[in-house]
Amino acid sequence: MTRVAIIDYGMGNLRSVAKAIEHVAPDAEVIVSSDPSVVAAADRVVFPGQGAMPDCTRELDARGLRSVVLEAAARKPFLGICIGLQMLFEHSEEGDVPGLGLFAGEVKRFADPVDPTSGGRLKVPHMGWNGVKQTRAHPMWAGIADGERFYFVHSYYVCPADATLAVGETAYGATFTSAVARDNIFAVQFHPEKSAQAGLRLLSNFIGWMP
Repeated sequence: MTRVAIIDYGMGNLRSVAKAIEHVAPDAEVIVSSDPSVVAAADRVVFPGQGAMPDCTRELDARGLRSVVLEAAARKPFLGICIGLQMLFEHSEEGDVPGLGLFAGEVKRFADPVDPTSGGRLKVPHMGWNGVKQTRAHPMWAGIADGERFYFVHSYYVCPADATLAVGETAYGATFTSAVARDNIFAVQFHPEKSAQAGLRLLSNFIGWMP
């Protein structure tokens, strides 16, 4: 039986992620846990989260999860969601805090995004459905149409130093990177657990993905 650990560091509605994975993988064992030993024993790891980056990094360290997250990201199928994407990078403007440093690059705040059609200012946070252009092929995109819409809730976005890291981008005023991938890591800014059939397909792909 495949064991999927959803890392609980006190940020976000983790049960919605768990329920979505249980729906697409009824034969898997899905565990929401803050226990490093449980995460270490899992076959696949999901690193989700909502909230402010300084709070997330503080809680990750307080629960002794930093090293096990780094270990999982080095060798297991690993899915980052929302803050779980942003924390993979070196530094965030939000609170001027360091991330985990797995990827080179910055996390930046939307700076007065403007609708290119109307010229009006767009709201921050970026909240709601938006399309994701697939910038390169990846097994996690299997069965998902290029430009498919996913659900976003965020005020910050990642700026990878290596442009080839990006596998998806989204327009909100300017275009920003909304999905990245390298080796066994795939991470997205949007919430697949809130993104209807496209999101469920992405989660299903993760269960079957063999990087």
